[in-house]
Amino acid sequence: MATLRLGPLLRYADGSSATVWVEASRPCTAEARCADGAGGSTRTFQVAGHHYALIPVTGLTPGTTTAYEVLLDGVRVWPLPDSPFPPSVIRTADDGEREAEGDAFRVAFGSCRWAAPAAGEKDPVGADALDTLATRMAADPTGERPDVLLLLGDQVYADEVSHDTRDWLAARRDLSEPPGAEVADYEEYTHLYYESWLDPDVRWLLSTVPSCMIFDDHDIADDWNTSAAWLADMRDTPWWRERLLSGLMSYWVHQHLGNLTPAELATDPLYAAVRESPDGTDVLRAFAARADADPDSVRWSYRRDFGRVRLLMVDSRAARVLDEDRRAMLNPGAEAWVREQALADPGSCDHLLIGTSLPWLLPHLVHDAEAWDEALCAGERGARWARFGEKLRRAADLEHWAAFTRSFTALADLIAEVGSGPQAPATVLVLSGDVHHAYAAEPTWPEASRPDARVLQLTCSPVHNAIPLYIKAGFRLGWSGLGRALGRRLARHGRVPRPPVTWRRTGGPWFGNMLMTLTVRGRSARLRLDRTRGEKGGGARLETVMESELSA
Repeated sequence: MATLRLGPLLRYADGSSATVWVEASRPCTAEARCADGAGGSTRTFQVAGHHYALIPVTGLTPGTTTAYEVLLDGVRVWPLPDSPFPPSVIRTADDGEREAEGDAFRVAFGSCRWAAPAAGEKDPVGADALDTLATRMAADPTGERPDVLLLLGDQVYADEVSHDTRDWLAARRDLSEPPGAEVADYEEYTHLYYESWLDPDVRWLLSTVPSCMIFDDHDIADDWNTSAAWLADMRDTPWWRERLLSGLMSYWVHQHLGNLTPAELATDPLYAAVRESPDGTDVLRAFAARADADPDSVRWSYRRDFGRVRLLMVDSRAARVLDEDRRAMLNPGAEAWVREQALADPGSCDHLLIGTSLPWLLPHLVHDAEAWDEALCAGERGARWARFGEKLRRAADLEHWAAFTRSFTALADLIAEVGSGPQAPATVLVLSGDVHHAYAAEPTWPEASRPDARVLQLTCSPVHNAIPLYIKAGFRLGWSGLGRALGRRLARHGRVPRPPVTWRRTGGPWFGNMLMTLTVRGRSARLRLDRTRGEKGGGARLETVMESELSA
């Protein structure tokens, strides 16, 4: 009999359809059955001895909330027996009604999540924000909840494993051989997802709130695609190719598939080929190899529309151009796609959300240091400085948008263009994580190119991770007047031109395990930051530390 190994994850929901992701223990028919009679089923597909399904759910009624259950070969496997959680539900959109009645649409987002320890064990980095959100929702099933959850990178850590995972790896192979206590292959990646998504609170949360995901470096390796020299060094190691291909394969299975709409899935040739094959491993591995050899041939970025809210989730890792003389955060194809989607259908969205795991706007000292380092690595101050710049780039993670000056400017120009004119959205919001603190920053353009929309960088990280004291001190310095002055000195040394925008911090920095929630009603938007706080006697709650109106 087939059993449920992982999931369900509610990945997509619109007015009449949804998708639900599961992993089963053996080949079977996976079915989602809703209380209102809607549902759907599909056969599992196989990758590396594992059996997955992305169940299409159809026949849903717009503007409703309906409970669902999951069956494998006709046997109910979800909800789990004696589950303490409320039923998992699918909430469908009714955009016309939402606009007419002023109903809110809520987007919760964050990044960087270590798996929480087992129940009863002390958590060395504090309460997990996703666990705490799940606890709050379960206690009040009809209360406020996100309509979608954006996970902006580092859903798993291939290079920083838990003690339990290290023990599991040690029982499987010799950790004195590279890559040591890091993930080496597809099977080991699946263990990371089990550890992360079998957490009971997170499992229930992901079963009842749709999610959109994108990778960042730790999903593959720290500093992934920092530079051409870094990539060449990694390709010289005996273990890198298997790590990369396994990482991309597991990302496609566990995260990327669910990012796609039913219409996109219906026309996706890779999805069709994997499903039609008795064993899709070789098909998927060939795709991952092509993605490595020719990043321009694969697009991990995607678009989601939630009524009049448009999300562009941008791959800022695999789509890079690393040659020093033409460095870019996005290769030409990826950049053209982002531009096309941002400018499509003028007047059709009230809020444009640009999701990128890496912040566009950073603390001023950090921004200038990254632009300076890029200039050094390009030879602006000679070969000796270039060698120093490469070492510093890797040691200090100087690889955000600021380290790709042309791409930083191109994004600034695109945002100004999208945000200008009578059909501009009310807000253009860049949503990011990665940097282990939260803040809001607002850019200003020269008068001649200043957009009509309100533009903000909103950064929230981590969901559940460590925040060393030196990180706190460094980012506080980075936002200070002294940090700004130091940054300009570095920029002058590197002969770096001033960026096309200036910006100021409008909130933060905040530290801890956190989630930001954006609430929109028509053309108005409001931002809230919630941080976990432990309670006497155990447990934790989400405490609101900031609320702000973004547009009226």
